[in-house]
Amino acid sequence: MLPGHRVVVTELGEDPADALERTVVLEPQPPPDPAALGPRDVIVEVRSAQVNWVDLIMASGQYQHLVQPPYTPGLEYAGVVAWAGPEAAARCAIGDEVLVDGLLAGPRSLGAYQRWGGLASYAVAPAEAILPIPRGLSMDQACNLLGNYETAYHVLIARGRLAAGETVLVLGASGATGLAAVHVARLIGATVIATGRSADKNAIVAAEGAHHVIDTSAPGAPGDGAPFRSFKDEVKALTGGRGVDVVYDGVGGPISVEAMRCARFGARYLIAGWAATPTVARGKGGRGAPNVNTLPTNLMMMKSLDVLGCPAAISVAMDPSIRPPRLAQVLAWAEAGAIRPRVARTWPLASFREAMRAKWRGDLVGGCVVHPAVARGE
Repeated sequence: MLPGHRVVVTELGEDPADALERTVVLEPQPPPDPAALGPRDVIVEVRSAQVNWVDLIMASGQYQHLVQPPYTPGLEYAGVVAWAGPEAAARCAIGDEVLVDGLLAGPRSLGAYQRWGGLASYAVAPAEAILPIPRGLSMDQACNLLGNYETAYHVLIARGRLAAGETVLVLGASGATGLAAVHVARLIGATVIATGRSADKNAIVAAEGAHHVIDTSAPGAPGDGAPFRSFKDEVKALTGGRGVDVVYDGVGGPISVEAMRCARFGARYLIAGWAATPTVARGKGGRGAPNVNTLPTNLMMMKSLDVLGCPAAISVAMDPSIRPPRLAQVLAWAEAGAIRPRVARTWPLASFREAMRAKWRGDLVGGCVVHPAVARGE
């Protein structure tokens, strides 16, 4: 194994922009020393690492899962096995191309492997986190598979009980998890209405399977000054005046109120994230939510809405039994070619800041990938 490089969060920033400017750095990385590792440990030479929105708010300590620096970001990654402990040999062999489970290794995991994120030439993971890459997926696609599609499964199916023949409104459909929600909803036979503010991105979302895409960027924003126009009437027209059965909301903020107005009586309103309001919590890991989002209880009551929080990772920590069927279904769909993550763009590791800024700005439709490289210049 040759020397490489890794990204390190040296301390938590005040917010993601502050972290990117001051506290997230690129440094040389010597290969991990097998003598210092356990018998079930695996060294992965990382070839593809996803850049996730969570990586950014985690670097400022504004995510619900707080990781103490120093650590390497990169929730999910794929690569080649460079070394495996004797008890890991039944799971993988040197040279195998593998996907690493981001709930068992990396910053969003619990325990000893949090510091080994994917934005590095090498990472260490336990044998149980090592998975074969589903047939037909590239490493770039593989590192965008589990978190995105498990989230979509958990939100839409486990929590939302979305069924064939129903209609779902997907907010934030151009993001990686939002696009996965489009794919999963379409796969199970639901009608998908997506919203977006960019004509170019909306066209891609439509090509990826959304039955209807509503451009919300035109003039005529609601009175609270939110950067979108009202779209309730269009949704009602598309549903014969009834409204949608399910709302998938990964955005939060003022658009949530408009989305509630699009729901039918008795609909399920699924909260998957708060991308539009990332600084609800204090920076530098201060915790609390001084800028907490609010939702209209009058609409919830009068429409008899089931409003459900849907944290995919926390739910597994609280009840590990829900993970195996969820993981198995996502892997089976991928193996069968039923789902294919869209990778919008890739960067070399040296350009990690550019990649993270593009993800933060929402420039991309689907996945954002960094390619770490060892000294031989692969």
